[in-house]
Amino acid sequence: MIVVDGISKSYGGQELFRNASCTIGSGERVGLVGRNGSGKTTLFRLIAGEEEPDSGSIALPRNYSIGYVTQEPDFAAETVLLEGCRGLPEAEREHRWKVEKILAGLGFSERDFEKSPSELSGGFQVRLNLAKTLVREVDLLLLDEPNNYLDITSIRWLAQHLRSWRGELMLITHDRGFMDTVATHVVGIHRKSFRKIAGDTGKLYARLATDEETYERTRVSDEKKRKQAEIFIRRFRAKAPLARRVQSRIKALERHEKLEKLEQEKNLDFSFRSKPFNGKPVMHARGISFAYEPVNPLFSDLSFSVGPYDRLCVVGPNGKGKTTLLRALAGELAPLSGEIARNATAAVGYYAQANVGTLDEERTVLDEIYHADPAIDQQQARNICGMMMFEGDAALKKIKVLSGGEKNRVLLGTIIATPVNLLLLDEPTNHLDMESCDALLEAIDAFEGAVVMVTHSEMLLHGLAERLVVFQSGGASVFEGSYQRFLEDRGWDEERDRGESAGEETPARRRADRKEARRLRAGLVRERAEALRPLEKRIAGLEGRIAAAEASLERLYAGLEAASLACDSAAIAEISIEIHRAQGEIETCFAELETASGEHAEMKAVLDRRLKDLDAEAGAED
Repeated sequence: MIVVDGISKSYGGQELFRNASCTIGSGERVGLVGRNGSGKTTLFRLIAGEEEPDSGSIALPRNYSIGYVTQEPDFAAETVLLEGCRGLPEAEREHRWKVEKILAGLGFSERDFEKSPSELSGGFQVRLNLAKTLVREVDLLLLDEPNNYLDITSIRWLAQHLRSWRGELMLITHDRGFMDTVATHVVGIHRKSFRKIAGDTGKLYARLATDEETYERTRVSDEKKRKQAEIFIRRFRAKAPLARRVQSRIKALERHEKLEKLEQEKNLDFSFRSKPFNGKPVMHARGISFAYEPVNPLFSDLSFSVGPYDRLCVVGPNGKGKTTLLRALAGELAPLSGEIARNATAAVGYYAQANVGTLDEERTVLDEIYHADPAIDQQQARNICGMMMFEGDAALKKIKVLSGGEKNRVLLGTIIATPVNLLLLDEPTNHLDMESCDALLEAIDAFEGAVVMVTHSEMLLHGLAERLVVFQSGGASVFEGSYQRFLEDRGWDEERDRGESAGEETPARRRADRKEARRLRAGLVRERAEALRPLEKRIAGLEGRIAAAEASLERLYAGLEAASLACDSAAIAEISIEIHRAQGEIETCFAELETASGEHAEMKAVLDRRLKDLDAEAGAED
């Protein structure tokens, strides 16, 4: 077991953790979530011993090995295969088949095995570092955003490999679907502390939301009690018969810690501006081909149309031509043959990470947003800056001082500032945290126009894709259907070559009978309603009791004031007893409400997950 006990960590004036604790049990695969800058990578570095906490401790078992995949290459062997073998324990250095299996899963071809590691691209060098760590079979594996350097087939292979990991695992990723597939537990870095829960990210976020609501109810109730006590003290401080009660309330106020209002956390919350479109197809691609080397075309004779509200996703392994296709659709590249025809009223918003170079380094964030569209005014530009988490003075930062992730948010902001009816998006989730990825999915889903998107995120593919352009070993082709249907009907060539099935290892990987799926879904919806109804009724009843008790308390305080003015000691004593009873009723109800709300959130998360799995199994068609 790993024990993180009461650690605190700050950099300059920024406090990341404050007396934070959690444990990682034997065999647990833990997903670590939190907003960008919350300290996820810092926690990894603390556990790996690369840094020390300001206070507190981290206890690891004796002779415990940790594998932490670094982004920096550290190669000494002549070939990729031999370099991979350096990760094997000394006694297994001849077991090359283990290394070959890992390298193949991570997208290396047999030709790559004999290359020098220095010949590899930066992304494949990181993959080689990952392969060396995986073959070591360490006690604890720390993976920090491994998806950033993997394509969709490698991500699917890695998820399957990690589900069978025999030691402990901690994972940072912005891909919620990948994390939920792999993790047995989730730890959230929330308000400078840790919150751990068994289950997936949905269950953690539901619990955090419930905790915040409960805290706010408790704070409001405490604030009311505090004000009532202060009014009582102010009114009756000079009344001799009530002196003892006044002093009692003064001491109670001093003992009771005041709950501060929670600081509102910032979310990336935005929507794309749509421009009306007149006509049927937004764009036609007719028999297009492209090649950087004539003997090795990336795609040939590719044809498809984009309708006004289409959600077309471009998928496939890296290096096959996905980004090239998007650049051709955006007009940055001309196809070698065929044509790309846009409707005359098409207005395009094109997002690609390489395009951050188009931002003016000397402009401020606000200036860039303001200049994105001549029709936009300063207030609208300010609002979009806020959506992109550049509020107040942050909007006045110059582009040249921003991080890579911040520049990508500015680029996204310039697209939001311009009304469009066709979005071309190339890996838009890179540099976003998990909450921001959720916001992006919602924004794309709500956009009243067409979307063509390159992505490796299966969460986005399952949630948005209606049609696909699929890049495989044989080139590019159009698949008319959802991503789930593609997995069931065709699947990935690499998985078939490795002898893997084309579907998931869960029920979502087996073709479901549609009629039976509808029957099962209806039954689950009924079960969900029947299971939650008693808790919802109990919560409503408790809220009603709290409201009635608080109204009664107001009347009792008015009566107490009247009795005091009349010097009616008997009435004062009787009303004081009633006040104590009403306060006790409110406290009891709040405690029961907290328990009931927590049970409701946990049960709802479990049942919602079952419903989501069933929808995925049926191809999300019913």
